[in-house]
Amino acid sequence: MITEHATPEDFAKWRSHAETLCTVSLRYVIADCRSAAAALRHSNPIREGYYEDQAFTYADELARRKP
Repeated sequence: MITEHATPEDFAKWRSHAETLCTVSLRYVIADCRSAAAALRHSNPIREGYYEDQAFTYADELARRKP
């Protein structure tokens, strides 16, 4: 279930999932989240922020993997 705001549980779930993905999949998820956020721009800033938070969490895992 998706709530309006990202919860600590959401961040934990996303971090856990991100750790299981390959780099290509991480990039796909990040792009998908950013696309969803862009689609909500100007119509639902709270949901836009939710997807931006999700994209950031996956991008953080991608950055963590870089040497």
